[in-house]
Amino acid sequence: MAIDWKKEAEARKDDFLKDLFMLLKIDSVRDDSKASNDAPVGPGPKEALEAFLALGEKDGFITKSTGNIAGHIEYGEGDETMGVLAHVDVVPPGNGWDTDPFEPVIKDGKIYARGSSDDKGPGMAAYYAIKMIKEMNLPISKRIRFIIGTDEESGWQCMDHYLSVEEEPDFGFSPDANFPIINGEKGNVSLYVNTKGTNKGGQNTLISFDAGLRENMVPRDAVAVFTSEEADVIEKAFYDYVESAPISGTVSIDGDQVTIEVVGKSAHGMEPRGGVNGGTYLATFLSNFSFGGDAQNYIQLIAEYIHEDSRANKLSLDFVDEVMGDLTMNAGVFTFTPEDGGMVALNFRYPRGMNVESMEIQLDSKLAEYGATISRGGVKEPHYVPADDPMVKTLLDVYAKHTGLEAHEQSIGGGTYGRLLKRGVAYGAMFPDSVDTMHQANEFMAVDDLMKAMAIYAEAIYELLK
Repeated sequence: MAIDWKKEAEARKDDFLKDLFMLLKIDSVRDDSKASNDAPVGPGPKEALEAFLALGEKDGFITKSTGNIAGHIEYGEGDETMGVLAHVDVVPPGNGWDTDPFEPVIKDGKIYARGSSDDKGPGMAAYYAIKMIKEMNLPISKRIRFIIGTDEESGWQCMDHYLSVEEEPDFGFSPDANFPIINGEKGNVSLYVNTKGTNKGGQNTLISFDAGLRENMVPRDAVAVFTSEEADVIEKAFYDYVESAPISGTVSIDGDQVTIEVVGKSAHGMEPRGGVNGGTYLATFLSNFSFGGDAQNYIQLIAEYIHEDSRANKLSLDFVDEVMGDLTMNAGVFTFTPEDGGMVALNFRYPRGMNVESMEIQLDSKLAEYGATISRGGVKEPHYVPADDPMVKTLLDVYAKHTGLEAHEQSIGGGTYGRLLKRGVAYGAMFPDSVDTMHQANEFMAVDDLMKAMAIYAEAIYELLK
């Protein structure tokens, strides 16, 4: 008997929205200031994890928490295990919202809330797909685990812990990207540009420079505080600058102290062209004026080598792979004080064929003239599952059947839990015509897209579990 997956999904819409709203109301931003052994990445992510596991238990699944940092909801039996990996942590909301980011609302068919598209909405759609299979008592021959992480937006220590104590699924997907499929993910590394804090000898003395919330977000807001011998000149020049730049901002003068605030546009760091980097625009403006020592070097290197160059051409790091595409660079966090010196976090998403060590050497060579040194964060190597893999074929076939659209392989700069599995991919929930608002103010996800994704997930999971 043929199953009308869309009809089955629609019958669960009210319950789905109720459970999703429950999860969206939880502020699950990582908070290291409140972290403890009982809540390794803070109380918010733990609360969201517990809420999801409680939902699974209520619905009759086997559930398990691993160290209050990850967990799973399990169904079925068999020699093979399929994994569906989602996360309940979210990036900080930042400024610029028209509604409370943790009070979800539906406007014009879209759910507005932090996490609606990344990744609570898609995660809940995938969970409901598994629930649908269970409620319909469909015959399956494999076990499935819906695995929940709480630190995807930061260091992934949730999955490091989970996979150290639980078995790795044989295959699976993460509902945390785009349809038709993401079977290639670029490598991910942050390289930190560090300068000292000497600050004398110019007409202006930099007290502080700050921009950015996370390395994987394009900074919307930037603030510089400095003393100046030419405050009035700088104020007039700044408002002239704003007139011709895609930013807004203000200047405040108190005696000889000047504060400049810039507002750009946030976006996901995997594609910096989607945002307007307030930090680089502010530094580029300040580079027209005289600062001393390392403060001048810090401002100048941002303006000369980082501003509006998401492909790192000026640093001679540009590279393109025919399958995975081009390297991208996001300047995500900026800090400077005379006491601690300066830092810019450059988050690179790089395709196969590149080497992190050579990237670091090249960056060091280019920026040595500014007295900069380079340090490295954690590295995630590029990941690729061939297009002829049976799982990839099944996922693409189901997508094509439901949408009537071309199903083809894709690679992205974003990192999803799919890369944790040898045969792991990302699958939805964004459609080709969806508006991507991940990591932005006023994040939303269309209700219709979530319902379509739920139906696709249900049939795809069932086909893979047979």
